[in-house]
Amino acid sequence: MFGTVMRDPKLCKPLLEAILNIKIKRIEYPEQQKVIDTRYDSKSIRLDVYMTDKNQTVYNIEMQTTDNKNLPKRMRYYQGMIDLNILNKGKDYEELNKSFVIFICTFDPFEKGRYIYTFQNICREDTKILLKDESIKVIVNVNGTIGNISNELKAVLDYIAKGIANTEYTKSLDVAVQRVKNDEEWRRDYMTLYMRDMENQKIGKKIGEKIGKKIGKKIGQLSEKISLIRSKKSKYDEDTLSDLYEISKTECQNIISYINNYPELNDEKIAEKLLNETEE
Repeated sequence: MFGTVMRDPKLCKPLLEAILNIKIKRIEYPEQQKVIDTRYDSKSIRLDVYMTDKNQTVYNIEMQTTDNKNLPKRMRYYQGMIDLNILNKGKDYEELNKSFVIFICTFDPFEKGRYIYTFQNICREDTKILLKDESIKVIVNVNGTIGNISNELKAVLDYIAKGIANTEYTKSLDVAVQRVKNDEEWRRDYMTLYMRDMENQKIGKKIGEKIGKKIGKKIGQLSEKISLIRSKKSKYDEDTLSDLYEISKTECQNIISYINNYPELNDEKIAEKLLNETEE
């Protein structure tokens, strides 16, 4: 919904100007649900709104309605993927565009009550020194109460939070929202996207269950070995135990070492620790 409504530059440009408190002469046509997928085996992202202005400054605006406690790292990942997308066009890293990653949240990720949280890289030893990498991240809290924001932005936040449209701009937003809601093609596309995401979640769950069963089987097999060695280690030396249970001397030594170092752990817990150490 947000990405579709913001496809109209007449609605998107005023929102950007209100959030960043700047004037923008012109923005290029926003890309609805832009997908950035730099490698076949990397995690792709689908952006709500992605646009540039006449100076090629990049703006990415996302609507966040669920607090998954991963917002900072999600913003970091989005910023990195946007930069890679720019470089994929053949540019040198020195030509990276100035960029804004903006998340509009229906919750306060920092619980400080601010309307806006703006982040730029600065020197901790001397906060007057900016890194000047031209990467800016902005989090907008629609339920904020602290900070100086324009009446225009306050009206937009009230509209998002409470559905109150009492200005010319928010009334235009509401008209656009209602129009999209009644658009059969949009509803069909949305349901197609929703069903695809649900299917991907199901696939991910099945893969997770399959991996879980595989790991569980490994833990079970290893804990049996640990149980046998635990019961016989006082009778036989390591060479005999490794031959007896057909395991390497190194593995036998590791098991005995864990049994001695972690007397409070049962066989299954020791198996988990040994497997984790092997994977690391």
